[in-house]
Amino acid sequence: MLCLLIGLFYLAFEIRAIFSDQLKQEYAGLVLESAAHAESARVAAGVWEYRPGDSHVQLEGERRAREELANRLAALAALVNGSPSAAPRLPVPALRPDAELAETDALLASVAAYWRAQRDADGADVRVRVTHVANMLIALAALLFSLLLTALGLYAKRNLQLAGESHEFEYASLHDAMTTLPNRRKLFATLEEVGAQMQASSSPGKMAVLYVDLDGFKQVNDSLGHRVGDEFLIAVSRRFRDSVRKVDVVARIGGDEFAVLIREFSTDMELAVIARRLIACVVETDRQMGIGLVRASVGIASFPDLVDDYQRLVAAADEAMYRVKRGGKNGYAFVARPDRAAESG
Repeated sequence: MLCLLIGLFYLAFEIRAIFSDQLKQEYAGLVLESAAHAESARVAAGVWEYRPGDSHVQLEGERRAREELANRLAALAALVNGSPSAAPRLPVPALRPDAELAETDALLASVAAYWRAQRDADGADVRVRVTHVANMLIALAALLFSLLLTALGLYAKRNLQLAGESHEFEYASLHDAMTTLPNRRKLFATLEEVGAQMQASSSPGKMAVLYVDLDGFKQVNDSLGHRVGDEFLIAVSRRFRDSVRKVDVVARIGGDEFAVLIREFSTDMELAVIARRLIACVVETDRQMGIGLVRASVGIASFPDLVDDYQRLVAAADEAMYRVKRGGKNGYAFVARPDRAAESG
C-alpha cells in the first residue's frame, strides 16, 4: 500500500509538470508568433527604407512601416518580459522606432533562437514525462493487480480455512471423540437417509440394526481403571468396523453400547452371522488384552420384516438386546415377531 501511495503522488507530480510544460510550450509559441509578426514588419520597413525616391509618399510609407515595426516589437517585448519563466529581456533601445534595422535583425534572431530552443526543450520534457507517466501507470496497474490477486488469495484461503473448520466442527458433532466412530446423532441421520431412499425406491430392499452392549465392561473400569477401559473400547471399535462392509455404519451410542446399521441384506441368517462376528470381536479383544471379563449381548431388528417402521429399529434392537441379557448374556436375539417367538443364539 505504501508503494501504491508513493506511486500515486509521483503520478500526480508528473501530470502537473506535463501541464506546466505544455503551458510553457504554448507561451513559447505565442512569443515565436509575435516574433514572426515583428519580422514581417521589419521586412516591410526595410523595403521602404531602401526604396529609391524622396517623395511625400515615400516618407509617409517609411514612417508608417517604422511605427508598425515599433508596435510589433513592443508587443513582442511585452510577451518576453512578462514570461512566467526566466528569459532574457529585450533591451529598450532596440524597441525605439528609429533603431537601426541591423540591430533589430540581431534582436529578432536571438529572440527566435532562444524561444525556439525553449519550445523544443519543453516539448522534449513533455515527451519524457509522458513516458514516465505511462510507465508508472503500467507499474501501478501491475501493483493493483498483484494486490487484487493477493486479496483474492487471502479471501480464498480464509474461506478454505472456514470451510475446513466448519467441516471439523460438523465431523466432531457427528462422531465419537475417543473411538472416531459415528455417534448416535450420525446413526439416526443415516438411518433416516437410508429409510427415505428405500421408501422412494420402486424395489425397496431390507435393512437392519444390531444393538451391541458389552457385558462385564463396568468391572474393567472399576478394577483396572478407565485407561484400560478406554483402550478396550478403541480396540473393539476398530474390530467392529473391520468386521462389516464399508457401506454399513458402526456407531458408538453410549458408554459401552454400539449399534451397527446394515444397509442391505437378504436373509436373517446373514444378520445372525454378523451378530456372531461382533461377539467374536469382543471375545478376541478381551483375550488379547488379557482381561477375561468382557462379552457381548446383541439385539437384532430388521425392516420391514420384523419392524414396520424403520425409525423404531434402534429401540426395537435395544429391547431384543435386553432380552439376551435377561436370558444369560453373551449371545444374540432377533426382535420378537407377533406370530412367533424370537430366535436367539
